[in-house]
Order: sequence, then C-alpha cells, then structure tokens
Amino acid sequence: MMPDPTTAAREAAFTTEGLTKTYRTGDVEVEALRGVDLTIFQGEVVVLLGPSGSGKSTLLNILGGLDAPTAGRVFFRDTELTALSDRRLTLFRRDHVGFVFQFYNLIPGHTARENVALVTEIARDPLEPVDALALVGLADRVDHFPAQLSGGEQQRVAIARAIAKRPGVLLCDELTGALDSETGIVVLQAIESVNRELGTTTALITHNAVIAGMAERVLSFANGQIVNVAANAERVAASGLSWRRHESP
Repeated sequence: MMPDPTTAAREAAFTTEGLTKTYRTGDVEVEALRGVDLTIFQGEVVVLLGPSGSGKSTLLNILGGLDAPTAGRVFFRDTELTALSDRRLTLFRRDHVGFVFQFYNLIPGHTARENVALVTEIARDPLEPVDALALVGLADRVDHFPAQLSGGEQQRVAIARAIAKRPGVLLCDELTGALDSETGIVVLQAIESVNRELGTTTALITHNAVIAGMAERVLSFANGQIVNVAANAERVAASGLSWRRHESP
C-alpha cells in the first residue's frame, strides 16, 4: 500500500499498539477496545466517528492519560505512556494535553478571564488569558461571568482554558453535542483557529458525520475497533458545515 502523502512525512504525536481495554462488573466483561493500532500525526485534525459504546471515548481517555489500557502500548512522540508512573502521567497531562468536553465545567463565580487563568497559573509557558480568549473570538467577553454567556460562548471559554497552556494535543469529546448548528460552527471555527495558529494536534469525538468533513482523516469506530480510516481529499471549513441538532451518521 502506498503511504498517504498527507501524512507520510509527518512525525507521530500518538502511536498505539494492540490497545485493549476490558471493563469488569461482577462476572460481566465488556471489551471497550479490541486491539487498536493507530497513529495520529503532529498538527493533524482527526475526527473519531461512531455510535455510543464503540470505544471512541475510551481511546481518547487513554491517549490523554486519564485511563490505562488492559493490554497494549501507547506512545506520545518517543515516550511510552503505558510505562509511566502516576506522577509522570500527571505531568504529561499538565504539560501536553488540553481537554474539552460536552459540558463546560466553568466556575460560575469566576469571569472568563479568571476561568482561563486557573490553567495559566500552573503552566510552564502559557498564553495570557486574554490572548487565549481572543484566539477563540471572545476578546470582548473576558470579564463576563458564565451566566452572562451563551452556551457557545461558554464552550469557547472552555477551549480557551484548554489551550492557554499551549498544549501539544487537544482532545475534544462531543464538544458540539449540546449546541445547534449555528453555535456549533462558531465553536468549531475556534478549534480551526487553535490548530492553525498553535499547530495543536487535535482529535474530535463526534456522533455527527457532518463534522468529519473538517478533518484531515476520519477514524470510524464500531465494537471497540477502528473499522475504517479515510482521508479527506478536500477539507470543508467549519463555516461551510451545517446540520440539524442530534444528526448522526
């Protein structure tokens, strides 16, 4: 097989080998991941597509150092994450990974600026909170509290908080799941800006097949396995996407 010209010359951000995850509840075993081999390249935007329970979130949690596999190995660049102690995994998450989830998890009594500053105070080389907020289009909302912001604006604050420490990797789990198309597109434009300006490797989990159009590659999941990998010959800008709420493949 000929190498994909869009990725052949690029360095790997993540590599997994035979990744397996089994959960046990009493006598019942559930295989969340079943032998996943994967490479995600530095600076790439990749979409993980598939139904609930197909293994997407489990994989993302393992890549981000929030969970450990039952078997297999995970590498971040040249470091084997599966060989790290809990302390070193904590440092990996702090220094290299930004997380964005469907729920914003902002502190209600803090302004947008103050919510972002919670991260910048412990980062090694952070963006200024106002600069992180400007990057996601919120330069005029820095002193607003969450209750004064729309859902899309709150999600963009969450993105600003995640990227303020200049992470090498941004992991997003259903970040537009609770948003309508117009608001979700604004949020996805913020993700595009982060990838373009900071070169952040970005993985997006979604049920929404429309969002796959903005990715360089689309990884389709079913039953704990990657069943298809497709490269987009022409990527669609977030501004060109449109969907109905709860649309799925």
